[in-house]
Amino acid sequence: MTVLTVILAQPELRQLFTPSNTITASWLIFLAYWLISAFRRKRTKSRESMSQRLSYVIPLVLVWFLFSRGAPQMEWLYTRFVPDTIGVAWIGAALSGLGIAIACWARYHLGENWSGTVTLKENHELIRTGPYRNIRHPIYTGILLALLGTAIAVGEVRGLLAVAIAWASFYSKARREESFLAREFGDRFTEHQHHTGMFLPSFHSGRNSQL
Repeated sequence: MTVLTVILAQPELRQLFTPSNTITASWLIFLAYWLISAFRRKRTKSRESMSQRLSYVIPLVLVWFLFSRGAPQMEWLYTRFVPDTIGVAWIGAALSGLGIAIACWARYHLGENWSGTVTLKENHELIRTGPYRNIRHPIYTGILLALLGTAIAVGEVRGLLAVAIAWASFYSKARREESFLAREFGDRFTEHQHHTGMFLPSFHSGRNSQL
């Protein structure tokens, strides 16, 4: 008998093991890992301006409001786009967990080069291991997948709108990051672009994907 079977056999525990609680646990793991990892960072050499930072932070605040039912009470925002079933909710929970795992995997490989803002670190490294072999911004890939899973579990249009806003925010931030990296690494970064996708993996040599 597996641990999961034992858990599901207990009514009290079964009530805790829900798609909603699973998604919440996944995001809490994400936040905890990010907070712990943030203590290991290199010194900053150059960074973006405050106005540039706000250009993607403010949309992400809107994303949070949409998921937390802080959206305006417009009927279309609460229209369902998937059936309200436990199966659909578990699909969303699984995608959220997978997305969080990808983001944490990428964060591990980025190591001390990570920053919450667009920066260059002292002795900055061009990471090409782990998910960075095929994706230039796998942390954003993981977060977007986790948000999509959360949106599916919520099942309402406001979730899809939140994912679209998050994608636009991360795309803007990723383009600025790439301009910093291109100045720092020159031809090495150009070559890296040719073998990777921005958010989606690329497995073909010489392909520079803007997605």
